[in-house]
Amino acid sequence: MPVAASAIYFLNLRGDVLINRLYRDDVGGNMVDAFRMHIMQTKELGTCPVRQIGGCSFFYMRISNVYIVIVVSSNANVACAFKFVVEAVALFKSYFGGSFDEDAIRNNFVLIYELLDEIMDFGYPQNLSPEILKLYITQEGVRSPFSSKQPLDRPVPNATLQVTGAVGWRREGLVYKKNEVFLDIVESVNLLMSSKGSVLRCDVTGKVLMKCFLSGMPDLKLGLNDKIGLEKESQLKSRPTKSGKTIELDDVTFHQCVNLTRFNSEKTVSFVPPDGEFELMKYRITEGVNLPFRVLPTIKELGRTRMEVNVKVKSVFGAKMFALGVVIKIPVPKQTAKASFQVTSGRAKYNPSIDSLVWKIKKFPGQTESTLSAEVELISTIAEKKSWTRPPIQMEFQVPMFTASGLRVRFLKVWEKSGYNTVEWVRYITKAGSYEIRC
Repeated sequence: MPVAASAIYFLNLRGDVLINRLYRDDVGGNMVDAFRMHIMQTKELGTCPVRQIGGCSFFYMRISNVYIVIVVSSNANVACAFKFVVEAVALFKSYFGGSFDEDAIRNNFVLIYELLDEIMDFGYPQNLSPEILKLYITQEGVRSPFSSKQPLDRPVPNATLQVTGAVGWRREGLVYKKNEVFLDIVESVNLLMSSKGSVLRCDVTGKVLMKCFLSGMPDLKLGLNDKIGLEKESQLKSRPTKSGKTIELDDVTFHQCVNLTRFNSEKTVSFVPPDGEFELMKYRITEGVNLPFRVLPTIKELGRTRMEVNVKVKSVFGAKMFALGVVIKIPVPKQTAKASFQVTSGRAKYNPSIDSLVWKIKKFPGQTESTLSAEVELISTIAEKKSWTRPPIQMEFQVPMFTASGLRVRFLKVWEKSGYNTVEWVRYITKAGSYEIRC
């Protein structure tokens, strides 16, 4: 169910109404007094963003020094209401030059009223895309960057078509001398491994980032080695699936430009891309993860004043690849006095601010291993010794041209009616998310 908002209020921190808009007649004009008395004056603003007073519900959010309050008299979708507020604020910022506060509202109240009439009709959210609204609401806002990009006397091309059409995220008439598409697959590996080397928890969260510099209105088609997509393609073409690794994508979310009807029927990612940089899709992998590193730690407590630490790190990815910015943080007790090291590569030091031995390796080739040996001296205390909890070892790294999930781009096709040639660039990178190994 959509929001069906009865009214929306913009209040400052004192509770004064800066701007309000009534969309329905099922609430009175004194609703803001109820919000001010029962929520603001009772110091309960930080407890819950949804409150019911009488027969009305109040959804409120603080942005800078302004409270945005939506009043609803019937059951409504709370997530939709807050999504509307977030996108409305982004719209206002695009008109006001990136700022949204009490001063910006006071200086642009006429423009805000005009935008409120466009983005919500009888309490139901409408189009909130800044690119579309700026095509026909050309009024300048204070500190608005839009006025320098498009003068008011400039004719608006196909405004009605772009407002009512399906492609609201891209304007027509774009021309580039060189048509290029950059596609980056960025993955973060989350791992929790036991001290004996068994995997306790592991998953990969990834996103497909694109940067398009294409003329006209191109239609793109992206093919990945996901299992469902390959099976659907083999059914449509009546041919067996080619051998090779396939993966199962979980929790997939797409940019609004993706044709979901075509994806549901053909399992192909087809879209008309926005101009410039955007996030095409996000996904998660829980099965068949290729761990880029394996860590084998051995920590021995020799009495109360000495420890021996031995850590072996193996890179599992291909020999032609390499990792950059590898950092291994090995925890030690708080009463550590100093530590001496021997490392086969990189540099190591004791960092007392985080109670860890920090081992840094600028470049870590694939199919190799490095070791660290350290002797740690502890301060002897008279007080009763508390058992050391042994926090996990943490890793940071980046591995270019490697994906822990095994995701690969099979093809990236670009169609445009003028038939120009396109240059496609595809890159992969895997980073450490929460990469932890228990001692």
